[in-house]
Amino acid sequence: MTKRVLIAGGSGMIGQALAQELRADGWEVHTLSRNTDRATTDSHVHAWQPGQQLDLDALGGFAAIVNLAGSSISRMPWTAKRRADILDSRIAATTTLVDAMVRAQKPPATFVSGSAVGFYGSRGDETLTEQSAPGNGFLADVCRAWEDAAFAAPKRVRVAVIRTGLVLAGRGALSPLRLLTRFGVAGPLAGGRAWWPWVSLRDEARAIVHILNSRLSGPVNIVAPAEATSATVMRSLASALRRPFWLPAPGWAIRLLLGRAGNELLLASQRVQPTVLVADGFVFTSTTVDAAIAEALA
Repeated sequence: MTKRVLIAGGSGMIGQALAQELRADGWEVHTLSRNTDRATTDSHVHAWQPGQQLDLDALGGFAAIVNLAGSSISRMPWTAKRRADILDSRIAATTTLVDAMVRAQKPPATFVSGSAVGFYGSRGDETLTEQSAPGNGFLADVCRAWEDAAFAAPKRVRVAVIRTGLVLAGRGALSPLRLLTRFGVAGPLAGGRAWWPWVSLRDEARAIVHILNSRLSGPVNIVAPAEATSATVMRSLASALRRPFWLPAPGWAIRLLLGRAGNELLLASQRVQPTVLVADGFVFTSTTVDAAIAEALA
């Protein structure tokens, strides 16, 4: 029997990679889109608006739902309006899906919902696992609210929240770093000692498929086991693009230029480990930053 999965946020970078991995694994992929004209033809596309009622039974029912919907955090500056949109877009999408599950005669068996390593805040050299307490800051508050909304799903639904790190891909969070590097201004950020948890795009998608096929529930860190600092990532990017790695950017300049976004995205130190995934037998294919960046730029 074909497994049917519904992806919210399926038109995004991670959503498209996930759909490809799911189809290869034998899943029938359906996506929710606010703009069906932009959706790919490889999936069954259904129109929706977060905040408006969604009828899962009318769509035929699903074995699983994956929630990746939410406004990008890489668009800066983080004005008050931008911060509200980052939070509200995630809560609206998640509560709409949870409400649909509550009302469905046949709710999905599994709900995988997005989160991020921002949950932990900036923690220096402390090793962080899924058991670690939440941190402080705007992103930590967003992730806590986002996860709480997901865990409101019906008790018979298995819920996993995926705390994703920096996804090394041709688009997304790597784009502004790639632009800086191309202009020849790559270098250590505030000394380059902050830990940047990272993962390749393919391993991000593969890990979500693994969670769907497993019995995992609760928080799951999706980051590569190989730890890297911001200097490691920036140096690798400069090498791949054949650009110099020399111009240091002091922390005060990043804070002055980007404000809260710079402080929480570029300067935060999060030494996160994928404890749950590794214990469950998941094997990462991209084991070094160099390999992941080479794959992203290919």
